[in-house]
Amino acid sequence: MRATSERRPPTRRAIYPGTFDPPHNGHLDVIRRTARLFDEVIVAVNERTSKTILFETEERVALLQEAVADLPNVRVEPYRGLTVEYASARGACAIVRGLRATGDFEFEYQMALMNRHLRGEIEGVFLMTSLTYAHISSTLVKEIARLGGSLEGLVPDHVAAALARKFQAPVG
Repeated sequence: MRATSERRPPTRRAIYPGTFDPPHNGHLDVIRRTARLFDEVIVAVNERTSKTILFETEERVALLQEAVADLPNVRVEPYRGLTVEYASARGACAIVRGLRATGDFEFEYQMALMNRHLRGEIEGVFLMTSLTYAHISSTLVKEIARLGGSLEGLVPDHVAAALARKFQAPVG
């Protein structure tokens, strides 16, 4: 008898890119949901951005790594350049984006069309943000932290502590 070798389906890898400055519970919700849909997820932390950044790239990577440590199919990496080119280089079949509002959709739809133009083999996948987290943005989280407000329910405890250190305020 000849041994038959099982053919495993190809690994379905997704990229979830962003600035993550800082990562918040809305990001983590999208990451966890993406991890259920794909074999592998790379949370891609953009090194270069036109945004004003509070946390250095290494800090953002470390904050995310701690937050997703319980997800064996998720890894966190820094990247620079075009997201779609990074996704292609990593063998991803999809770029995942979370949507909070219609304004997000218009921008993300345009980006997905451009990505399809550049790399048609990579799909844009949109996940609606859970209602629990739809009001959260990194910009608002930073402002609340800067003014000493409570971050409870907005970010993991270790992110709240990192924000408190940045703004030299008590965690609360």
